[in-house]
Amino acid sequence: MEGVLPSYREFAAPPGLGPFVACLWTSHDGEVRVLPDACVDVVFGGGRLVVAGPATTATIAPATPGQRRVGLRFRVGAAGAALGVSAAELLDLGLPLTELWGRAGQRLEDRVAAAPTTEARIAVLARGVADRLPPPEAADREVRRAAAVLTYGGRAGDARRAAHLSERQLRRRFDQAVGYGPATLARVQRFQRFLAQAQRTPAVPLARLAADAGYADQAHLARECRRLAGLAPTALLAAGATPAGERPEALAPAATPAAA
Repeated sequence: MEGVLPSYREFAAPPGLGPFVACLWTSHDGEVRVLPDACVDVVFGGGRLVVAGPATTATIAPATPGQRRVGLRFRVGAAGAALGVSAAELLDLGLPLTELWGRAGQRLEDRVAAAPTTEARIAVLARGVADRLPPPEAADREVRRAAAVLTYGGRAGDARRAAHLSERQLRRRFDQAVGYGPATLARVQRFQRFLAQAQRTPAVPLARLAADAGYADQAHLARECRRLAGLAPTALLAAGATPAGERPEALAPAATPAAA
């Protein structure tokens, strides 16, 4: 999940959550355009805990007056195992955590709501999710390797070879762990590379940003921005959109054969 205003902040996951959790975060209490970022988040806002599933298009999160949102972001490909459900069942949805965790989800929601500060809500959310996580070996390491390849601009065939899986096996495992197939993940990660490059080099022309991110040309970038974000590239950047999801530097170590 991503807020397009600078009051969005990320925090490192506590020790022990690393195999599944990319970060925790806070965002302002206003309306937010949420952009596809290949991740699944558990978000507290408006008094409720909601699972924001893997997105293929932008959505608008309503304001939560007087209370900053807090969230926990799962690593790419880790949400299925962490939540105990196929990530494909969460595709483009925002579901109350209680629908997945029942009474345990309600108890966690009540504890987060009762926390007196934003910092306390983050800590309660992190502890509550940690209590439900499976053993680290439950994370799909083959999918993580494949996701790393796609994050850095590799093709589906490269990802399949990195994971040592057939095309059918890879698609089935992606549905479970990521929520959609390798081709969609590649599109979302290319879009995130564009946002990251634009943030690093804001004066660079769009045509160069498009090429650096892996688009065929500026027109290709424009089409993909409208499909994924609902805005043209210039309008999206003017709104202050920034990259989100799991940072490549966080993804790469877990995706190496030595770490697997």
